[in-house]
Amino acid sequence: MKEDTMPRGAQPKVAERESRMFYAAIKLFLENGYEQTTTVAIEQAAGMSSSAFFAVFANKEALLLKLTKWMYEKQFAITDRLLGEGYEPEMFHAVEPSIQMYIAEKSEALRELYVSAYSYAATANYIHQMVTDKLVELFSATHPQYTRQDFYELELATSGMVRSFMARKCDRNFTMEQKLRRFLSCSMTIYGVAEEKQQQVIDRVLEMDLKSVADQLVADAIHQADEQYQEAERKGKAIEAARNG
Repeated sequence: MKEDTMPRGAQPKVAERESRMFYAAIKLFLENGYEQTTTVAIEQAAGMSSSAFFAVFANKEALLLKLTKWMYEKQFAITDRLLGEGYEPEMFHAVEPSIQMYIAEKSEALRELYVSAYSYAATANYIHQMVTDKLVELFSATHPQYTRQDFYELELATSGMVRSFMARKCDRNFTMEQKLRRFLSCSMTIYGVAEEKQQQVIDRVLEMDLKSVADQLVADAIHQADEQYQEAERKGKAIEAARNG
């Protein structure tokens, strides 16, 4: 039953359950990865009974989609803040996925989580559509001959590269600098950025402390998840108290 068809008194309870399971899932995904986290484990971490998960989410991928939207909105917002007003389109195109690369490198659980987001149909489609909208905004002036469909098809190409580069763990034979230089060069080539401009952008990106940005973004996400979980738990107890009172 959809939330908007439920009795008014049931809606806060559904929202509270969704919030508790969502933020409990974030903790589990970060600890164990997406694939190893079961819906039963999420229910238990949220302090709920068996089958509670499917009363709120259609499946685990639906929860992953909610998390993907949550994280990508944060990534886009922080990139905007970092670059400030009047930034060059190429810089946003380079900085935002670079932050993703640093996040994925923090732990194998995060790497798997991001790779999963690029692998499942619903989450991948969300990423493609969101990034396509941004590409139209960034590059339509320099590529007036491109339609939105053109940018969408180019996004399919670049997102495949993002997934592949994130999935490959860095080591001394493939450092983060090498990863970013190669990925950014390939990505900007697809959009017709001149080699000289590519090198300028890559050098500027590497001068930025994006590792610290990624660390802070993840820390803030975990902190927000903790706070929101506790708030949802308080609301849940209040609902039960009102019902029993």
